Amino acid sequence: MPENISSTPAGDSLALCSSHGHHDCIRQALAAATELCQRDGLRLTPIRKRVLELVWQSHRPLGAYEILAQLSEEEGKPSAPPTVYRALDFLLDNGLVHRLASLNAFIGCDRPHQAHQGHFLICRLCKVARELPHDGIDRAVEAAAAALGFQVEQQVVEVSGLCAPCREQA
Repeated sequence: MPENISSTPAGDSLALCSSHGHHDCIRQALAAATELCQRDGLRLTPIRKRVLELVWQSHRPLGAYEILAQLSEEEGKPSAPPTVYRALDFLLDNGLVHRLASLNAFIGCDRPHQAHQGHFLICRLCKVARELPHDGIDRAVEAAAAALGFQVEQQVVEVSGLCAPCREQA
């Protein structure tokens, strides 16, 4: 199994917006994607790989059109929106990225090797997002829903607030 590719380890006291080198995050995300694709007989095409790299370049969620603009700038010609959407669909379907519904944006998955729902803390000022590594949230929602006779099909938990550095600057 690939190591946890979290932006900071689950028990780390680093704040959401703390600076660190993203090269390790990107490298680990690409290694996990490569391993997953080899294991499952999938193709990590150059465009899928590049979209994943762009998503992991910062811990700020990126919209599809932001990704499209970056690709177009790199290539020196317009990229086709369907190409980016197909790459994002592949990455979503295979658990390599999450879609943040409240922002209509995408962020890298910290645990692509582990089936889970993505739960996020999103700083409303700097827009950095961090995946919560707590499966207890899943279980609590499932239990509460079951008590009401409700079958959960999908969980979307996105908590908006201020990270420590933004609170200090405010």
